[in-house]
Amino acid sequence: MKQHYQLAVIGAGPAGLAAATVAAEQGIEVAVFDGQVAPGGQIYRAMESIPQHRGSQLGDEYQRGRELVSAFRASSAKYFPETQVWSLNGRREIGLLLQGQAHTVTADQVVICSGAIERPVPFPGWTLPGVMNAGAGQILFKAHGIVPDDGVVLAGSGPLLLLLAWQYLHAGVSVKALLDVTPMINHLYALPRLPRALLAGHYLTKGMQYKRDLKRAGISTLHNVRSLRAQGKDALQSVSFLHRGREQNLETAVLLVHFGVIPHTQLGRVAGCRHVWDESQLCWRPQLDEWGRTSVAGILVAGDGGGIGGARSAEHAGRLAALQALYALGTLDRATRQRLARNDRKWMREESHIRPFLEAFFRIADDMLQVADDDTLVCRCEEVSAGQIRAAVADGHRDSNQVKFLTRCGMGPCQGRQCAEAVSHIVADASGKALQDIGHYRQRPPVNPLTLGQLAGLHSEKTE
Repeated sequence: MKQHYQLAVIGAGPAGLAAATVAAEQGIEVAVFDGQVAPGGQIYRAMESIPQHRGSQLGDEYQRGRELVSAFRASSAKYFPETQVWSLNGRREIGLLLQGQAHTVTADQVVICSGAIERPVPFPGWTLPGVMNAGAGQILFKAHGIVPDDGVVLAGSGPLLLLLAWQYLHAGVSVKALLDVTPMINHLYALPRLPRALLAGHYLTKGMQYKRDLKRAGISTLHNVRSLRAQGKDALQSVSFLHRGREQNLETAVLLVHFGVIPHTQLGRVAGCRHVWDESQLCWRPQLDEWGRTSVAGILVAGDGGGIGGARSAEHAGRLAALQALYALGTLDRATRQRLARNDRKWMREESHIRPFLEAFFRIADDMLQVADDDTLVCRCEEVSAGQIRAAVADGHRDSNQVKFLTRCGMGPCQGRQCAEAVSHIVADASGKALQDIGHYRQRPPVNPLTLGQLAGLHSEKTE
């Protein structure tokens, strides 16, 4: 590992792979820092090692990543797997943890391709063993071929839930039920956006195929489910919910939930990049221009980390960010940048047609985001409940950071990844303020855990 690179790419998902490949083709020094063992990100995880039959079970969208990974491997970009990025600042100094040792490197340009995380939505029983995010179930399937052997219940909202049910169907997993919490009123909100969505009709066609195959297989999908609750003493035993005004109960040892995805913004925050509230996606995201430039010179964001657009849009955003970095480095002139970006800008516009429809259709109900039950844990790390957060607001603490200081929510190992959004919604509801006025946790390094010994080793390395 060198001490300085012309371009550093953080993350090797679709955006990172595309950005690194395009930049390396122009002959500059590119380093890719990736927390995983192999390139592909979450969406194309284990692409190079997955058995053929499992790859087929995952579907055509997963197979799209093979060409991206192959092109990246053939490029001159330097790849550093199993490398955690724990710090980034406005001077483009990057803190890394590689093989248990801390390092720092610098770069002329940095492209953050950290992707998305699943939206954490606390509900009664969500901390029980046996309750996991749907993305975790998909990771186990992709990377290791591990699937529930005694059936599974899927619950929540969003395209990933439908995709996972379809993948499990083809893997022979018994899907006991798919509990869709999407409010029926969302159909009316989404309808005016349907004509534009038809311009990206391949998404709708694929979704209809999944639904048709699940229905033919006899998998029950219950719509407009409310009051989701996981039940059990020491582990999950059943799932209860309201459907058509009647309480129902399903016995299961595994519940996989999904409530959509939001940008993974920790690195951009710690670097000081300006973030804005996106009402349509119900999340905070970095403020970007069309090339992915942030408010901090030399730092760009590409892919779902800059706003949810999906894997295909992430590829195009990665290429555009790379072209901008090459232009900033003086490798490309403006005319060449514009010419090389033409197709990606066009394709990205076409891919974006589906987003307003999906965002309106799968919007989570406010009462679920606000965590109605006071006893429900919101911060798992510090064991802070929704009732404690409301009590803090009642005592005069009227934004997320004030509540954090008082209750310690968000101060655990996950650094707020699993509670920040829920805390914002609860505080907004309890205080009567708008979400954009509540703010988000202030982020400081390290964004990933490292020991004092590792930090001390970094200091001695600099002074020797």
